[in-house]
Amino acid sequence: MHAKAGNRIVIEAAKATQSARAGTIEQVLREEPPTYRVKWDDGRTSVLAPSAGGARVENLTQKRSRGNPTT
Repeated sequence: MHAKAGNRIVIEAAKATQSARAGTIEQVLREEPPTYRVKWDDGRTSVLAPSAGGARVENLTQKRSRGNPTT
């Protein structure tokens, strides 16, 4: 998983009764194994080392470029 500061990260729930957790990567602390400083949507900040298959990274610039171009 390759990510950079500004990307969104979503952690899938460990149990069916829990919801996913999402936040913004503030800093890449280590590439291998990946370790990130994340600011979660609830305002908290933590260091995260996601396990394989437990997280997905979304590139915000790709989402923004899908909008209608202005003239």
